[in-house]
Amino acid sequence: MTTVQISLNSIDKVKAFVNAITQFEYDFDLISGRYVIDAKSIMGIFSLDLSKPIDLAIHSEGNEAEILEVLKPYLV
Repeated sequence: MTTVQISLNSIDKVKAFVNAITQFEYDFDLISGRYVIDAKSIMGIFSLDLSKPIDLAIHSEGNEAEILEVLKPYLV
């Protein structure tokens, strides 16, 4: 598992982020304080405080380089 910080500070960024990660079969969790939600859930993302960076937990088996390349526009 890899954890990175991302910024989703606009509606367009949230939509593009969800579209980007749904191409992967792995699980992604967004962690904000004590809340953990499925990163592929657009409704779940909008329930978080998006004004500050959020931790993204990537549950993959050795494919982190490709995933991080796709996530580059959102990384803090």
